Amino acid sequence: MTETTAASNNEPPASFYEVLGKALKKRRTKLENLCPPSDSVARRVLEDYGAMFVANKKVTPPPVCIFTSEAQVTKFQDEADYVTETIDGADVELQPEAMKALLKGREEAQKEGLDITPRDGAEAARRSYEDSLNLWNTRFLPALDYWMAQGKLTEAQAARLKSLPLHDQIAEVLELEKSGVYFSKDLSKSILYSIAAPGTSQHIAMLAFDINEFENPRVREILAKHGWFQTVLSDLPHFTFLGLKEKDLPSHGLKNVEADGQIFWIPNVIDQRQ
Repeated sequence: MTETTAASNNEPPASFYEVLGKALKKRRTKLENLCPPSDSVARRVLEDYGAMFVANKKVTPPPVCIFTSEAQVTKFQDEADYVTETIDGADVELQPEAMKALLKGREEAQKEGLDITPRDGAEAARRSYEDSLNLWNTRFLPALDYWMAQGKLTEAQAARLKSLPLHDQIAEVLELEKSGVYFSKDLSKSILYSIAAPGTSQHIAMLAFDINEFENPRVREILAKHGWFQTVLSDLPHFTFLGLKEKDLPSHGLKNVEADGQIFWIPNVIDQRQ
C-alpha cells in the first residue's frame, strides 16, 4: 500500500530549495521571480503548497507563488491549457496530463468496484482567482466573528483586518495564528491547512483534485500509482498531480509526513535557502 511504501522509504529526501532551484533554471527563471525571499507570505505559501513546482516536465507550474488578479490567473490557465471531462455529473477541468492520469486511475479503481469522484462538484478541480478569494472569506470572516466573541479581537481590530490590502491581510492572519488565533474552518489549525490563500491554490494551477473517496487506502494507492499524491498537510480530500513515481519523490525534495493516519508529501525545507 502507498502508506506502507512511503513510511518504509529510507532514502533521505533532497533539499526542496536545491531541487526547485535546478527546476527553475531549466525553465529559465529563478526563485526571486517565482517567490521573492523577502516576501514572507509568498515564502510560507511556497513551503506549504510548493510540491507542484517540482512536478514532472509534462505539466506547467505557475510562474509565481501568488497570483494577484483574475486577469493574471486567466492568462496562465489559457497558456497552460486544460481539458474538461464530466465525472460523476460534474465538469472537471485539469491540465491535460493531470486529466489523463486521473482518468486512468479512475478506470483502474472502477475495475475493482471502487470509484474516484469530485468533492463539491466542479470546484474539486480548476478554480478561478475569484473562487479562491470567496473560499478565503468563508474561513476568514466567520473566524473574525468567533475571535471577537471570545474577546481575542476587538471590533476595531477586526474592522482593520477586513480593510487591509489582501496581501497584508493574509500576512496578519498568519501572524495571529502564531499565537493560537486560528482561522481554519474548525479554528484549530492554520487557515492554510483548510484552504489556500487567494491566488495561491494548486486548483488555480489545475493540478489539484479533491475527491470523495480520500479515506479509502486502496483509492489512495491507485492515485499514487498514477502520479497523484496528498501534498497539503491535513487537507485530506486534496490530491496534487506530480506525475512522478512515489519512490522518486524524495529525490525531488519532498519528504513524507504522517497526519490523520495518511501520508503527505511536503517540501523538505532545510535552512539553506537559495
